[in-house]
Amino acid sequence: MSNAVIRKTLISIAVAGAATLAQAEVVIGVAGPHTGAYAAFGEQLWKGAEQAAKDINAAGGIDGEMIKLVKADDACEPKQAVSVANRLVDSDDAIAVIGHFCSSSTQPASNIYAEAGVLMVTPASTNPTITDRGLPNVFRVCGRDDQQGQVAASYIVDTLKAKRVAIIHDKDTYGKGLADAMKLSLNNKGSTEVMYEGLTRGEKDFNALVTKIRSVNADVLYFGGLHSEAGPLVRQLREQGSKAIFMSGDGIVSDEFVTVAGGPQYVDGVMMTFGADPMSYPAGKSVVKEFQANGYEPEGYTLYSYTAMQVTAAALSHTNLDPIKAAEWLHANSVDTVMGKKSFDEKGDLTVSDYVMYEWNDKGKYIQQN
Repeated sequence: MSNAVIRKTLISIAVAGAATLAQAEVVIGVAGPHTGAYAAFGEQLWKGAEQAAKDINAAGGIDGEMIKLVKADDACEPKQAVSVANRLVDSDDAIAVIGHFCSSSTQPASNIYAEAGVLMVTPASTNPTITDRGLPNVFRVCGRDDQQGQVAASYIVDTLKAKRVAIIHDKDTYGKGLADAMKLSLNNKGSTEVMYEGLTRGEKDFNALVTKIRSVNADVLYFGGLHSEAGPLVRQLREQGSKAIFMSGDGIVSDEFVTVAGGPQYVDGVMMTFGADPMSYPAGKSVVKEFQANGYEPEGYTLYSYTAMQVTAAALSHTNLDPIKAAEWLHANSVDTVMGKKSFDEKGDLTVSDYVMYEWNDKGKYIQQN
């Protein structure tokens, strides 16, 4: 046999081997704000998905194939979310996506995944329209804004007995949607807000707005938005001497909230709605210890992302890696996760939501209240 024939044979074997290796990977995207003002949340999503993928791969992968994660940075910008969604589908050949984080990014990106038949499980997007559109491939392992809005309104009226509530939102799909959901629940309980206004994402000087809030003698300020604006807003509220209780939703579940607020003294007493402590589930205790052993404290949505990966892997493993059939399977079956058993309704929402109230303390930590 000539050297040329031998070389050609070896090349053919190498190519065939590479193809086999490529087929032995399950590509799953992790989409969220991996850079920019909301990168802290992107890190939570990535850390959770990464650890789950490592644990699943160590146990044999999905049907013997290893998970390969692809990071997709949308910076919480809808146009960028569309771009990375197209890349995940067309270039990366992802069959599933964990994400996105911001509802304004999830909504347009999910349309692309639906058209491509890609399974999407978001750990964090809470706007009701995400699932109300009836896309068969869209799921979330978190609750909805109309659910946490109801919890917040009940706490304001029934527990705090507040009479003068000011509502501020950031004009974004998530922030305004959350504020509107709380407002509706508040009104349904017979209470009317004394102020309802929007601010603009990226702004840092809210002193004029704070002056207006003080002028209406608000005893509670409810904010629909993320920590990047909530932090400066609560600091300036306190600097102007307002004693109004500051309350928000799951968009401030990050240590970055303390940083951008200027320190724990400004977040002390801040209330927020979030799911029941994800680190309290028995099945998750060993995973939490694993994170901590690696020097990472799994805050906020970290375990939600881990759970999203478990849900995704379970569905794919029961359907021979067919993402369309995997979505059908999820609508009909439950999955054991680090956050307990999860099952989904016909929309892709959890059948059980567990929003509760938390309070930030003077040490910059949030503690579950009920």
